[in-house]
Amino acid sequence: MVTPVREWIANAREDKWGVIVDLVFAIVWVTMVDLIFQVIDGPTWAYYMLMLAGIVAYFGLFWNLELAKGGQEQDTRQ
Repeated sequence: MVTPVREWIANAREDKWGVIVDLVFAIVWVTMVDLIFQVIDGPTWAYYMLMLAGIVAYFGLFWNLELAKGGQEQDTRQ
């Protein structure tokens, strides 16, 4: 019988580079937003909006990477 924790660990091992990339992106994004707001001392709502924009940026970045990889695979086939 596989416990939920063991299943999560097995999934993390299978996709370890994806998990690491996700973690690095999150750390870099949060650090960047925090540094910007330490310098400009903007309103709190803008800080949270930029944090939420990280979700959009994440999916946009990796969606574009997948499109680029797909385009490269098509180019090598032709």
